[in-house]
Amino acid sequence: MAKAELLSVVRRDPQVLGYAQSRWSLQAISDCCQWLHLTTKAGLSQLLERLGISYKRGRDYLHSPDRFYQEKCSQIELALLRAWYEPQRYVLVYLDEFGIYRQPTVAQDWEAVGDSQPLARRAYKSNTCYRGVGALNALTGQVTYLLRSEISVSVLCQLFALLRADYPTVEQIYVVEDNWPVHFHPQVLAQLSPQDFAYPPSLPSSWSQLQMPAPSAHPLPITLLNLPTYAPWLNPIEKLWRWLKQKVVHLHRLSDDWPTLKQRVGDFLDQFRQGSQDLLHYVGLLPK
Repeated sequence: MAKAELLSVVRRDPQVLGYAQSRWSLQAISDCCQWLHLTTKAGLSQLLERLGISYKRGRDYLHSPDRFYQEKCSQIELALLRAWYEPQRYVLVYLDEFGIYRQPTVAQDWEAVGDSQPLARRAYKSNTCYRGVGALNALTGQVTYLLRSEISVSVLCQLFALLRADYPTVEQIYVVEDNWPVHFHPQVLAQLSPQDFAYPPSLPSSWSQLQMPAPSAHPLPITLLNLPTYAPWLNPIEKLWRWLKQKVVHLHRLSDDWPTLKQRVGDFLDQFRQGSQDLLHYVGLLPK
C-alpha cells in the first residue's frame, strides 16, 4: 500500500502540491509524506529502495493527438492477423526511412579509468548524410531496403517494386507507414492497386494542382496503412535503425572513409534479407 501511495505522489507535478521545483527531491518527498514518520533522508532512501522506487533517468514522451488512434491500430492489427493466419496470401511489413552521417556519433565505449575518454574521431569534411528506406516483415523478420543519397518519390516507387519482387505470389502486401506526405504522393499511388483510405492522410494543398499520372497497367497489390500521427513507438522498424546505429555508426572510425562506412551499413542490413528471428525479438515482434 505504501508503494502505491508513494508512486501517486512522485508521479505528480511537485508544483501542484506546493513545491517550487520541477522534480521531486528526497526532502520534498519526506515533507509531503509525513505519514511515513521518517526523520532522515537516508531512511527514506532505504525505504524507497525496498519498495522498488528508484531515481531514474526520464525519456522523451509525446502522446499521439490522432483522434482515430484506436481505429488505425485496429486496422493494422486486423491486417496482421490476416498475414498470420494466411501467410501464403497476405504479407504485412513496417516501412520507414533512416539516415546516417559521415561524422561518428558520441556514445559509450571501454576506456581506462581516469581522464581518458573514448574519442569520436571526426574528419575535416562536411557531415554528409546517407539515407535508406526499408520494410520489415512482421512475421519473418525479412528486411527489404534501398540505400540512396536521398529518399525521393522515385526511390519509394523502386522500393515498392522490390517488395513485390520479394513476395511475388501473395495476393496482398500491407505496408504500415507513418504520415510523411511523400508516402502518399500521386506518383507513388499510381503504381499501386487503388487505395481506399479510411483515414486519409493530410497532404499538401498544392498537390491538388498536380497532373495525376495514369494508373499502372499492372498495379502492385500493395495496400498502405497509415499509422496514427506522432506515434513512432508503433513502428517496430524504428528499433532496427537503433540497432544499426549501435553496431555501425556510434564512435565509428571511418569518417575519412565514407565508401567503407556506407558498405558496412549495407552489410549490416543484408544479414536480414532472408529473415531473422533475432531481429523479431529485438524489435519486440516476437516474445523472448
